[in-house]
Amino acid sequence: MKAIKNVRLKDYDYSENGFYFVTICADNRRPMLAGANEKIVQDAIEQLPQKLRGISLDYYQIMPSHVYLILILDDCELKLGEIVRRLKATATRLVGYKLWQPNYYEHVIRDDQSLNRIREYIQNNPLVEKL
Repeated sequence: MKAIKNVRLKDYDYSENGFYFVTICADNRRPMLAGANEKIVQDAIEQLPQKLRGISLDYYQIMPSHVYLILILDDCELKLGEIVRRLKATATRLVGYKLWQPNYYEHVIRDDQSLNRIREYIQNNPLVEKL
């Protein structure tokens, strides 16, 4: 069995207030997030702030094989990994089969310039994927 590499920042508190860029890939990066599954994933994402205290959505984009999120944590009691786990579990339960690959990618957004660059990347990515 292949080991999953830990890509998190050592000694960083992922419940710290701030902006986080998250990419979650579908199982084997297959285009499983289109059609009816897209609506299920969208609903799960949009319900995060109502279900979990201290979380806001800044921006998100659902692609056929992955999801981009910018989450804002503000006095959240959960770490980022638990938030992502709950999102993935909710969507998987509603779909009824394995939807996601085991891990996720994250980036701690440290300033406005980085935030704006990431927002632009997310907005332009659907156009790039069509080329």
